[in-house]
Amino acid sequence: MIINKQEFYVNGLNYTVRSAIEKDAKDLSELRVQIDGETENLDREQGEAFIDVPGFEHIIKTDTESKRNLFLVAVVHDRIVGFSRCQGNQLKRFSHKVEFGVCVLKEYWGYGIGKNLLQESISWADSNDIKKITLNVLETNDNAIKLYKKLGFEIEGVLKNDKILSDGNYYNTIIMGRFNE
Repeated sequence: MIINKQEFYVNGLNYTVRSAIEKDAKDLSELRVQIDGETENLDREQGEAFIDVPGFEHIIKTDTESKRNLFLVAVVHDRIVGFSRCQGNQLKRFSHKVEFGVCVLKEYWGYGIGKNLLQESISWADSNDIKKITLNVLETNDNAIKLYKKLGFEIEGVLKNDKILSDGNYYNTIIMGRFNE
């Protein structure tokens, strides 16, 4: 689905949040690899589960055509610096919910980009009869957990010893959800 673009000015930075378009595919492919190498908060290590340009073109096309999917990008001076996706399920029993995921370049943390991508996603979900948004977050990502709680998400469960990070230790994944009646 497509949303109207939104302009933001946070901590001296102007940026736009808009729906992804097919010509973003090359930048998204490169950006995803870079972000995966900057943080252990995500599921992948750098280069894992690589999505090439045609792969992103297909995802963007599918998400644009689906009423249950939303692919957003955050843009600073014509450069994509972050993105998020809400992905629905075609099964009837799950048609009321979507799963949210987000990533932002480390140099752009602290500008509310992830927050605004999520708020735009929540607004889209609420206006499109999507009752529930779910997400997974690493237990050590305190800032994200605080933000999610502030925006109405609650902890629904914990996947124990779910991930192994570079320090060789196991970490829990927290499952959170926001239900809009």
